Amino acid sequence: MLRFEPKNPDYRAATTRVFDGQPAMRTLGISIVALEAGEVALSMPYSASLAQQSGFIHAGIITTALDTACGMAAFTLMPPQSEILTVEFKTNLLNPAKGERFRFAATVVKPGRTLTVCEAKAFAMQDGKETLVAAMTGTLMALPQRDR
Repeated sequence: MLRFEPKNPDYRAATTRVFDGQPAMRTLGISIVALEAGEVALSMPYSASLAQQSGFIHAGIITTALDTACGMAAFTLMPPQSEILTVEFKTNLLNPAKGERFRFAATVVKPGRTLTVCEAKAFAMQDGKETLVAAMTGTLMALPQRDR
């Protein structure tokens, strides 16, 4: 595992603030369960309201959670007063998203001053067993914070 040095000594609080500022995460029931420099893990319980016609969690929901996991992992390495923006991602859906709970783990592959590349995986947890359901590669951009 690569070890990264965060540019913001207060990266944990800053990342949590950015995550908590996303109403979509509350709507989906997603929470942070692990947070380190260059790494994040999110968790989400199953909800029938997020399922597609066969009862699996909708691919758009899985992709949203993976995108957020990548964004938060990248954000942990950005300087203070930064904002984060996704500029590209590719998702492979590998298995039906069927489980009691879902875990989304992202790690930074290559940090940069402007662009950061991350990888993330989504796992479905059912009866104590984890199944890989999706993988994402994402590119995220650091933006200087603007006055609103």
